[in-house]
Amino acid sequence: MSKLNRIIITALLIISLLSGTLSASALSIEQEQKLCDTGEYLKNNITPQVGSIGGEWVVIGLSRSGMFSEAQKQAYCDAVKAYAASKGTNRLHSRKSSDNSRVILALSAVGKDPGSIAGYDLTEPLADFDFVKTQGINGVIWALIALDSCNYYLQNDCRDQMLGELLSAQHIDGSWGLDENADPDVTGMALQALAPYRKYDTNIQNAVEKALLWLDSLSFDLLSPESCAQLIVAYTTLGIAPNTGLIDSMMRYSVPNGFAHTLNGEYNQMATEQAYYALAACRRFENGENALYDMSDVADYTVLDLDGDAQESINDATYIQRYLAEFEVSFTTPMKRTADLNKNGKVDIGDVTLYQQYLAR
Repeated sequence: MSKLNRIIITALLIISLLSGTLSASALSIEQEQKLCDTGEYLKNNITPQVGSIGGEWVVIGLSRSGMFSEAQKQAYCDAVKAYAASKGTNRLHSRKSSDNSRVILALSAVGKDPGSIAGYDLTEPLADFDFVKTQGINGVIWALIALDSCNYYLQNDCRDQMLGELLSAQHIDGSWGLDENADPDVTGMALQALAPYRKYDTNIQNAVEKALLWLDSLSFDLLSPESCAQLIVAYTTLGIAPNTGLIDSMMRYSVPNGFAHTLNGEYNQMATEQAYYALAACRRFENGENALYDMSDVADYTVLDLDGDAQESINDATYIQRYLAEFEVSFTTPMKRTADLNKNGKVDIGDVTLYQQYLAR
């Protein structure tokens, strides 16, 4: 970051502190500078390709923090098209559905439709529950997060099955893990996946509350930077200000240009990417912007299709009216979330009115 930029950021934060507009959960001057410094390094030194490191997470972090140029977005999209073409299938990995999920999230972050990439619909494989769960709970979590990023419509949508699978995998203490052991990373990711549904399903709300109680028992000082990052994203996705101690714990791993995986360690790409998008999630939370993975603010394709015909029409408003009248239609939990246009936690006549206004624009 340039010296002038540092001075500007410092001045703005001091003004906010003096005016009382900066909340207790806001990024400190040091953390804000770290976000900008790391973003500049990633933007200037990493050319994102398809991959779990040096790929989609960089795209998501830079895009959601406003640092990814249009040229870089197009270059990444071209890389995805070439990658999909080389695979010759819409399944980017034969067993890991998270490869599709990760790419869907990155394409959504740059405002591109993953349903049309080199002639392939990258969302379609996530309608196959057997394929998604082959990877275990990790596949289920990221499929939910990816599909909900822009509320992608799928034939034979299996999100209800995914939600059931995720709820059944919760440990008795409220945590989640890849096995019987509690894992903060996986728990944070599970909460990110459940967050959009908690207002529409009592069982999901109870699971979220149970997990939050488990997180309250953790000692942040024992967490890795990646664990801190996943929990920060989880809290902000739930609309909860992250504990400043959690952010401070992640910052202990700060090194030039990014973050280390271990205390007093060297730069680590995976730790850097996750910590960076966690800081971006904090800034978005403070600014009242969409959560990190809620890409509806950049989507240029349909996200309000209620009747499953891949179009937004008056039939969708009628679908809501039929639901309210309990006539010929039963909404799943994902459909309730889609139909709740006014985001008040329930589907009501206000949603019908908003939909009609939307169609009349």
